[in-house]
Amino acid sequence: MSGFQYDHLQTLLALAEEGTFDAAARRLRLTQSAVSQRIKALEQSAGRILVQRSNPVLPTDAGAVLLRLARQASLLDADARSALHGPGAEDSAFPMAMAVNADSLATWFLEAVAPLARSGEVVFDIHREDQEHTTSLLRSGTVMAAVTSTADAVQGCSVEPLGAMRYRAVCTPGFQSDHAIRSGDLAALARVPRIDFDRRDDLQATVVRGVADSGATPRARHFVPTSSDFARAVLLGFGWGMLPEQQCSVELETGRLVEIAPGQYTEVRLFWQRWNLASPLLDAVTDAVRAGARDSLREFGAA
Repeated sequence: MSGFQYDHLQTLLALAEEGTFDAAARRLRLTQSAVSQRIKALEQSAGRILVQRSNPVLPTDAGAVLLRLARQASLLDADARSALHGPGAEDSAFPMAMAVNADSLATWFLEAVAPLARSGEVVFDIHREDQEHTTSLLRSGTVMAAVTSTADAVQGCSVEPLGAMRYRAVCTPGFQSDHAIRSGDLAALARVPRIDFDRRDDLQATVVRGVADSGATPRARHFVPTSSDFARAVLLGFGWGMLPEQQCSVELETGRLVEIAPGQYTEVRLFWQRWNLASPLLDAVTDAVRAGARDSLREFGAA
């Protein structure tokens, strides 16, 4: 394995995931001194410092390269165990680290991979991240697959389109009445209270950009950083927001929400990026995600 010992790579992985030498030692059932010796030996083999001795321990750029190798080796090991002992064998469940945007988590992703979770083949280590930033976790080797809005493949990964999530600008009828928002008047949304997921969320700002006075500022800007609570805040009248169709279609039909600009929407295209590595387990997850997206997302540009 290119001169790197498997047990040393797994020690680096445990250290990165646990954050301290003491915690890594407990996980590996070793002494703290043994963990330290393995990391030093790996650093000597690599000719680079691999971890910052901080609290928690953080991988250096060189450490991230070997962390990726360690996770790939673990995946191949899990594939071999599954082939030898059968799917769902007691010691063959593999921790599959992946990055998924919050709205996909709240609407379709978990249902797509649930059968694999129940099978015992995979345990999921899901990192919630904005769809525009999930690829950074792929580059660092933190995750082996991601639902992302980035169409360009990260080095060492393959990419395929999943489909599009459509977002509608919605609010409660009471909110629309209180702020005298006319149907189709997107410019008015620049001046009334709105809800953003977090400070990196610019979906709401994008809607009004170009149709409103550049100096207009919202009366209030609420931050609600979970997808289900974001939707609930819209229903409670905190402000207007962009909701995926999957989260607002029923409420629009029942009149609990109204569409501010009927017939208009913002489309976020989603892609599946995964390590370009032959792995039955990763293939199974990919197949499940592909099927779930086909059932839940729209085709790019579909009417």
